Amino acid sequence: MYKYDTYDQAIVDARVEEFRDQVNRRLSGAISEDQFKPLRLMNGLYLQLHAYMLRVAIPYGTLSGAQMRMLAHIARKYDRDYGHFTTRQNIQYNWIKLADAPDILADLASVEMHAIQTSGNCIRNISSDQYAGAAADEVADPRPWAELLRQWSSFHPEFSYLPRKFKIAVIASDEDRAAMRLHDIGVQLVRRDGQLGARVFVGGGMGRTPMIAPEIRDFVSSDDLLSYVEACLRVYNRYGRRDNIYKARIKILVHEIGADEYRRQVEEEFVHVKQLGIDPPLAELERISAHFAPPAFDPGPASEPDRSDPAFAAWLDQNVKPHKAPGHAIANISLTPVGGIPGDASSAQMEVMADLTERYSFDECRVTHAQNIVLPHVRQSDLRAVYDALVSAGLASANLDLISDIIACPGLDYCSLANARSIPVAQKIAQRFADPARQRDIGELKLKISGCINACGHHHAGHIGILGVDRKGTENYQLLLGGSGAEDVSLGRITGPGFDEDGIVDAVERATDLYLQVREDGERFIDTYRRVGFEPFKEAIYG
Repeated sequence: MYKYDTYDQAIVDARVEEFRDQVNRRLSGAISEDQFKPLRLMNGLYLQLHAYMLRVAIPYGTLSGAQMRMLAHIARKYDRDYGHFTTRQNIQYNWIKLADAPDILADLASVEMHAIQTSGNCIRNISSDQYAGAAADEVADPRPWAELLRQWSSFHPEFSYLPRKFKIAVIASDEDRAAMRLHDIGVQLVRRDGQLGARVFVGGGMGRTPMIAPEIRDFVSSDDLLSYVEACLRVYNRYGRRDNIYKARIKILVHEIGADEYRRQVEEEFVHVKQLGIDPPLAELERISAHFAPPAFDPGPASEPDRSDPAFAAWLDQNVKPHKAPGHAIANISLTPVGGIPGDASSAQMEVMADLTERYSFDECRVTHAQNIVLPHVRQSDLRAVYDALVSAGLASANLDLISDIIACPGLDYCSLANARSIPVAQKIAQRFADPARQRDIGELKLKISGCINACGHHHAGHIGILGVDRKGTENYQLLLGGSGAEDVSLGRITGPGFDEDGIVDAVERATDLYLQVREDGERFIDTYRRVGFEPFKEAIYG
């Protein structure tokens, strides 16, 4: 994984001291909250319903054991002993005291972490495939390119005050494990005639007006990728709406002028940008790529674990994925236990994950956009030891991609923008479907919950999505069907009138019951929905 050089460290250290001075001036009353707000947002500090919330950047979701241990330390010392892993592969702390914020940033800087550009109208955390460097189906490791984009976008003078926040994802497989086409820019690395390059998609996003990004270029050489992305941003920065926050995202620009016209302008801008020489020299690409060299995998033969323990066998079947290196596996740690809060982990659990990262995964773990954790490089012979440690920590739920593996935003329990609570709904649904055999019978079902139209819970992309709204002062929940954030990307459709908290759980059950009745062999929920159509599900839900 990438390691800071002296420039990286100096920049982050300087920002810590700069923010310490800003906080001291706010606490002394030398500056007002209105003056302080843009300063704190540039450092990832939000004022939520009950306290300050700090969002910490985890570039492309990658962490070392020492970094995970630091996140545990911050949860224990400065928060209420837990953190919340998010759909942007970051972590949030919900109970931060303003006076502690500079010390937290200093602690983060000591392990090469920060909270820069986790808020504001700038380029946010670059996200990527959580299986990068381990998946057999990737054409290249996408992380060097994600890191290149991170360095290019950090403190970019032209893109620090965009019309609206901006999100980029980089993948390198036909299987999309990062919801790439639901980003402002999605980059898929591909090889054409032996040359590495990328397909570029622009104008996706969720929120109030969900859209799937159209393809803007079917191939741009890797030598030109940075210039091409810059051209995409320049056109947006020039014409994006700044007079209306609801129409400020790039998806609105692409939609209103059309993909063809946007493409024409980008190509024209690209010719100019390419003359500026912003694409890195080969030596710099090689320097960055060296940080992502494969670990020293054991060349020995595969060692299949003993499957005589049914619980362990179920975890292997559900949470462990194939690795490109023989004798190794990708182990997924679910942060969605039945009755738990999706994405939350206690400091003790983070310490366990840090230990497993160091002992069994070549000192590397990943945060996923589904709010789980991945140990990307585990020897098959070590899987039992990993599982036993997870059992002891309450982290061994064998439910990856099943109905209880729910994405959910913090909702009205914490967020000042939310209209309804997400957490209790997620807990009730998980409890309704708690039987592991029932979950496995239903099979893959992506269920996603947002507490407001901003869609931090990705409800538009759920096979089943739930959106919390305010209906005359009462929490109300709309049910959506048919969304997907994967390579078969689609947007969910609202089924009809909303439900109360218990009613939405019943509605989810009626939808899954119909699926079980009419599915054909090998069909997932989303496959059956697409085959039989919307109306049978609507009738089953509303009667």
